[in-house]
Amino acid sequence: MLATGGSAVAAIDSLKRAGAVRIRFLCIVASPLGVARVHEAHPDVPILCAALDRELNERGYILPGLGDAGDRLFGTR
Repeated sequence: MLATGGSAVAAIDSLKRAGAVRIRFLCIVASPLGVARVHEAHPDVPILCAALDRELNERGYILPGLGDAGDRLFGTR
């Protein structure tokens, strides 16, 4: 899931610092903001996504989307 793009940008930064050169970002669902943020920070990294949803809500959840995958996975909310 690519929502705000913050985690994705940080992960790609880490991969590049470790020497990775052929990076692809693959996700199931994304928001336009997340795609734009990753593309702005790493224009050399292709983004492969199954579905581009319309927006984020005030909590940074993709709409209509899945809610927060971490919250769903770990039952924190």
